[in-house]
Amino acid sequence: MKTYGLIGYPLSHSFSKKYFTEKFQNEGIEDHQYELFPIEDIKKLPDLLTENPTLCGLNVTIPHKVNVLCYLNEVDEAAENIGAVNCISIRSFDGENYLKGYNTDAYGFEASLQPLLQQQHTKALVFGDGGAAKAVKYVLAKLGIEYQVVVRKELPDTILYSAIIAELLASHTLLINTTPLGMSPHVDTFPEIDYSQLGPNHLAYDLVYNPLETAFLTKAAAQGAQIKNGLEMLYQQAEKAWAIWNKC
Repeated sequence: MKTYGLIGYPLSHSFSKKYFTEKFQNEGIEDHQYELFPIEDIKKLPDLLTENPTLCGLNVTIPHKVNVLCYLNEVDEAAENIGAVNCISIRSFDGENYLKGYNTDAYGFEASLQPLLQQQHTKALVFGDGGAAKAVKYVLAKLGIEYQVVVRKELPDTILYSAIIAELLASHTLLINTTPLGMSPHVDTFPEIDYSQLGPNHLAYDLVYNPLETAFLTKAAAQGAQIKNGLEMLYQQAEKAWAIWNKC
């Protein structure tokens, strides 16, 4: 039996177990299982590995995408540049686990965003500056899209929501939510911006996929903006993780 799973906390919002379980069934992949491992403290990772010797790969979600780095033997170049890991391959050498970290969020985000980009999408506002935002910033830089990070509490190289004036929304037509705002069960929360300033030139992308249309997307769509949730990104990054786990 080969086991794969997801670590993070909480995991009530995750579609990963359903996705991979159905994948195994639909593709006739036998002796494989996918489990959820809700660990609040990343220090429990070594115990988790010991208690689950059939683990071959892990996905990593909030809040461990950054603090898991110190538990890895190796980090892929892209993940190292991003500074966050959401996928781990687990190999055994001489009875010892060898953990290598990757970032499939960047792959999934780029693959799902690029077909939607139009010539006016040259500047972006990125809401939040956590682990997921790191992958988003990496992709935006790769695509040559200028960006400004927006946070609630002052941090270097960021701006506050109060600084988002009409002129900034007019010039930054790509809006990306990387925060948990709007995620079930807190469906009434959203980035605090003046949505009346949005229009058909704007593209609002929300990494949240539960619910499929968050308050952020609903408010943007009401002004004529194009919207995209994070579900395709989830599928894309999941398939990339599967390819990583099975490349050896």
